Amino acid sequence: MNTEMNHHLGSSFDDFLAEEALLEETTAVAIKRVVAWQIAQEMKSQKLTKTALAAKMHTSRAALNRLLDDRDTSLTLTTLTSAANALGKSLRIELAG
Repeated sequence: MNTEMNHHLGSSFDDFLAEEALLEETTAVAIKRVVAWQIAQEMKSQKLTKTALAAKMHTSRAALNRLLDDRDTSLTLTTLTSAANALGKSLRIELAG
């Protein structure tokens, strides 16, 4: 039997990620995946192409591709608000405890 103590034993996955300095990055990626999925689903339900949504947002298709890339976490509130408005939606962001 291995007698070495596992310092993660009994801790949560969030604790592990925090200890490894990965919690913020992991959280950001998870949030971005949800946002990208929601935008893609709304595009699908409205039968909007990327080109059409980019035009409604007054941006390039490349910028929209970055917004829809679930691994690219660098986006602005302005871009998110523009996408929401172009889809006839509103953006709601809140701090949770």
